[in-house]
Amino acid sequence: MLALSPAINSLDNARPSPEASRTPQLTAWWLALWLAGPGNLPLWQRIFSLPDSIGHRLTLIACFGVLILAVTAALLSLLNLPRLFKPLASLLVLVAAFNSHFMWQYGAVIDTTMLANVSHTDAREVRDLLSWSLLGAVLVVAGPALWWLWRRPRALLSWPRQIARNLLGALLGLVLALGAAMAGYQHLASLMRAHKDLRYMVNPLNTVYAAGWLAINQASHRGRPLQPVGEDAALGASYAQQARPPLLVLVVGETARAQNWGLNGYARPTTPLLARWQSQGDLVNFSEVTSCGTNTQVSMPCMFSPLSRDEGGNRTAVHENLLDVLQRAGLAVLWVDNQSGCKGICERVPHINLHDDPSSHGCDGAGCFDEAMLQGLDERIAALDPQRRARGVVVVLHQMGSHGPAYFKRSPTDHKPFLPECTSVSLTDCPPDQLLNGYDNSIAYTDAFMDRTLTWLHRLGNNGVFDTGLIYVSDHGESLGENGLYLHGVPYALAPREQTHVPMVTWLSAGLQQRTGVRTDCLRQRAAEPLSHDNVFHTVLGVMDVNTRVRQEALDMLTPCVMQVAIKAKPAG
Repeated sequence: MLALSPAINSLDNARPSPEASRTPQLTAWWLALWLAGPGNLPLWQRIFSLPDSIGHRLTLIACFGVLILAVTAALLSLLNLPRLFKPLASLLVLVAAFNSHFMWQYGAVIDTTMLANVSHTDAREVRDLLSWSLLGAVLVVAGPALWWLWRRPRALLSWPRQIARNLLGALLGLVLALGAAMAGYQHLASLMRAHKDLRYMVNPLNTVYAAGWLAINQASHRGRPLQPVGEDAALGASYAQQARPPLLVLVVGETARAQNWGLNGYARPTTPLLARWQSQGDLVNFSEVTSCGTNTQVSMPCMFSPLSRDEGGNRTAVHENLLDVLQRAGLAVLWVDNQSGCKGICERVPHINLHDDPSSHGCDGAGCFDEAMLQGLDERIAALDPQRRARGVVVVLHQMGSHGPAYFKRSPTDHKPFLPECTSVSLTDCPPDQLLNGYDNSIAYTDAFMDRTLTWLHRLGNNGVFDTGLIYVSDHGESLGENGLYLHGVPYALAPREQTHVPMVTWLSAGLQQRTGVRTDCLRQRAAEPLSHDNVFHTVLGVMDVNTRVRQEALDMLTPCVMQVAIKAKPAG
């Protein structure tokens, strides 16, 4: 684009033709027509597939099309300013093209949480989304419009006349939009009530709307300090004469859905190693767990928030989180990340992201397998503040897990029990069985990673170093083609169960069971009861015996299975 700037400037500065001078607003309207038509092909395809008469479907498309045309033309008219219009209009065209690709390819829709998730995507995740089909969509949807836009001469008007014409064009667009809405009200109202997801498919207005709300939300929170949480946090009675400190590992899974979790009764053996731990009696699988959101940007901060989803835990954080409370109580906290970051959760505690220096962890340019988080973990724990470490340690391991669409990259070659697998990021091009194989291999590798983590924790417990425990929960689920949807991120109110039903397990060593008084046989009897991310904050505080007014025992999923125990001093080691 920079290389074209001299040519662009010469076009802008060139003397316009009489026709261009007479009709400068037509550029905005012609471009709006293109965006309302080819720029919204996924929307028209979706409406045309509805189980209505063809006449009714065509009426819906006509009413909705005129409405989108009018609103888009009003927006472009307001942007119709020298040196600004072509770059801004080009951006809108490209946004429509990219949106169209992801709607076609994955059934995605665009809302504020999806846009927030996109804004936190790193270069590695972007590489996984690049494909020839993406290039094709951009060329088909954006190519003709951009070619026409940049070849069209620009009329040079005085500022008063330009502003007046812009306002007139915007007013005409709004009048036309109002007329279309009134004429087609009954059709459009019933359509929106029955198919709420369609409002998130309107290109590029969906992105403009989402970006506006996101900017307002971020501006309202920028510079505001987080409200303290658990200022009264203190360690409980179990620390008075403890023989050895507790060590809890909280594994935050990525994109694991409960339907493909072997311990939940899935037909395929995706979790055989965890099943072995379960048979020994100390590992408990919880089968009915609901996520707080459908993407990491919402779900992960929510599970660490003192607020439940209903209380606003799914919104931008205004409070400190679980890690702050644990640290305030005097415990050592460590965050190890194999993802695109901790979404602000770990900023005030010791943390490391493997992608900051991948070569030192045996990783390549494509990323790290999750087992890399365990390399040198003993040394990282030993480097924590010794006084805090002597009281107790909480380690958070944030997985790469089953992050798509490149599921085949999430498991090493020696951990692929289900073959052949899909090796493309264009998921609609993959045979369903190969797509399922690739995803299930990622779950099987999580099983292997968890087995290695539990083996390490078991060793520490047997050596008398720590009383150890583990909680695993995935941040959200995943769609694998059900109802034409792939990946995740559908607005929560519309999200299918595949994106909100997630796996969760706990494992408590004999020492930690004695310390906490938790009876795992009781937990197994209650393992099918409904739980959610709302339980994580309070359960971790319960396991670590941190007393604070902010902790709600009713949301500690272990509370019903706790019996009173006497903590006796034992020789260390």
